[in-house]
Amino acid sequence: MSFNKLKQTVLGLIAVSLLLVSGVVSAGYGDTLNLIEGVTPTSQKVYELHMIILYIVTIIGIAVFGVMCWSIYHHRKSRGVTPATFHHSTAAEITWTIIPILILVAMAIPATKTLIFMEKTGDAEMTLKVTGYQWKWKYDYMEEGISFFSALHPDHNEVRKQGSGLDPNSVDNYLLDVDNPIVLPINTKIRIVTTAADVIHAWWVPALGWKRDAIPGFINDNWTYIEEPGVYRGQCAELCGRDHGFMPIVINAVSKEEYVAWVEEKKAEQEAAAASASKTFTKDELMSKGEQIYGTQCVACHQGEGQGIEGMFPALVNSAITTGPAADHIDIVLNGKNLMPAFKEQLNDADLAAVITFERNKWGNYESTTGNGHTDVVQPADIKAAR
Repeated sequence: MSFNKLKQTVLGLIAVSLLLVSGVVSAGYGDTLNLIEGVTPTSQKVYELHMIILYIVTIIGIAVFGVMCWSIYHHRKSRGVTPATFHHSTAAEITWTIIPILILVAMAIPATKTLIFMEKTGDAEMTLKVTGYQWKWKYDYMEEGISFFSALHPDHNEVRKQGSGLDPNSVDNYLLDVDNPIVLPINTKIRIVTTAADVIHAWWVPALGWKRDAIPGFINDNWTYIEEPGVYRGQCAELCGRDHGFMPIVINAVSKEEYVAWVEEKKAEQEAAAASASKTFTKDELMSKGEQIYGTQCVACHQGEGQGIEGMFPALVNSAITTGPAADHIDIVLNGKNLMPAFKEQLNDADLAAVITFERNKWGNYESTTGNGHTDVVQPADIKAAR
C-alpha cells in the first residue's frame, strides 16, 4: 500500500470517528444513527451507559489513530529518518498493560450497576406473562385474569401474500402492527415473564431498553416502568422459523384510569366469548367469522386460496382433512400434527368451529363431496365435545 493510500485510509477512519461523535451528540429519539433513549428508567440507564462507553472508545480511537498518522508522516523513509534499533521496553509494556486495565475497570463499574438495576424485579405492582408461539404472542395478565393472543394485523397479512399486488408502502407501520395490542399503565412497575410453547423466541421492544429470550420450559423475567403514554413497537428478535419476521409487538401505554377501563372492557369481551361457546350459529355466521380467523391464523402456511406450500404445508383444497370426517378435522386443528401447531389453547370453541366450517366449505370442498357424508357445519358444541 502506498503512503497516500495509507494516509487516506487512516484519515477516513478518523473522519468516521468524528462523525459518530457529532451524530451521537445530536441524535434524538428514534435516530437510526444511535440507540434510542426510550421511555423507562432501564432504557435511560442503558442509553447513558452506551454513551459513556462510546465516548471512551471514540477518544481512544482518535488518540491511537492520531499518533499512528503523526508517526507515519514524520518518520517516513522519504524524509531520511533512520529507524530506531531498540526492540524492548519494560516501562512501555507495563504502561500499555496497566492503562487498558484501568479503563476496563472504569467501564465495568457503571455497567455492573446497570445490570444489577435491570435485575430488580421485586415490588412489581402487576405481572404480565408473555408466551411465544409460532408465530404470535400470548399475553396473560396474571392479576386481572385476562388472556389473549396477539398476531400480525390482518391487513399486513394480506399485503405480504405472494402475488398480492399490494404496495407495502401504502400500509402504516408495515409488519409492525397487530390485531390485539398490549395495554399497560404508565407509572407502574410491571414484571414481565417470558417463556415459549414451541421454539425459542425473544421478546424485544427497543423503547423499554431490553429484550428477553422466551424459551420452552424456562421462565425468564424482567421489569419495566413506562413513564410516557404512547404506542411502542417491537418484534421477535430470535430466528424462530419461517414467519419469524411476522410476529410484531405493540404496547399501548395509557394512564392508570384508561387501563382500568380497558380491563373491564376486556373482561366483558372474554365473558361474551365464553358465552358464545354454548350458542348455535348459522352457517353464514360461521363462514364470515371463519374467514377472518383463517386470515390471521392459517393463511401463512396454507395460503390465501388453500393451496398450501408444497413439501411443507398441505393444501386444503379437496384434501382428505377438509372433505373427510369432521371429527378428524377437529382433532388435527385442536391437537396439531408435525408442523401443524395445536390450536386448542389459542382459539376458543366458537372461533375453532368457525374456521373449521370455513375450511370445509371454501374452495368447493363441500360441493365436491356432497352426498358422501361430508359435514359442512361444525358448531362450538362439537369442539367442546372433542376437547
